[in-house]
Amino acid sequence: MTTKKDGTHCAVVLLPKQAEQRLTWKKAKTWAAKQGGELPSRPVAALLFANVKDKLNPSWHWTSDEDDASFAWLCTFTLGIQYDFHKSYEGGVVAVRLIPLTA
Repeated sequence: MTTKKDGTHCAVVLLPKQAEQRLTWKKAKTWAAKQGGELPSRPVAALLFANVKDKLNPSWHWTSDEDDASFAWLCTFTLGIQYDFHKSYEGGVVAVRLIPLTA
């Protein structure tokens, strides 16, 4: 479970398909949307590492979080480290779907 910036609590679903090739950040966002999801935020990437890292390729993967116009954050699913890097870097890509939870 995660909480969006607007306060909405959401269940996190890791979509089954992973990108077959490494992509730039912009292409990664487009690929995730075509899968019916989005790139994981930094907190969601940490949840993925903590709970399902055995289902993920052990490499750097893009998150949805930008640092500035040229840099965005990646998470490595080998150690769980997060680092900002140039958006032209070709990183791994997974997509998640956030399902809002209501009372």
